[in-house]
Amino acid sequence: MSALVQAHPKLLSSSPMDGESSVAPAKIELHFSENLMTQFSGAKLIMTDMPGMPDSPMGVKAKVSGGSDPKTMLITPVSVLTVGTYKVEWRAVSSDTHPITGTVTFKVK
Repeated sequence: MSALVQAHPKLLSSSPMDGESSVAPAKIELHFSENLMTQFSGAKLIMTDMPGMPDSPMGVKAKVSGGSDPKTMLITPVSVLTVGTYKVEWRAVSSDTHPITGTVTFKVK
């Protein structure tokens, strides 16, 4: 008798990459190892640091959607991101229905 093996989704890569400094991205892409259940997956974009106001986290309005393939999550800011440090707090759920969470941090120069 064979058993079904269900794996949790793992974050394989992101753009921008964790710890990267770059110009403001038009969107943040998260690429996972498993197909996502979009109705249970999501993300929040938070500005965690800005010039003259360290340690002043605030939410950033962004649209979260699926990408061109079912393993990708897109976070699209409503406005152009200004200079500062940002954190994406993500939650991914695949067919095993166990939520996995994590963060990606990047800087906008």
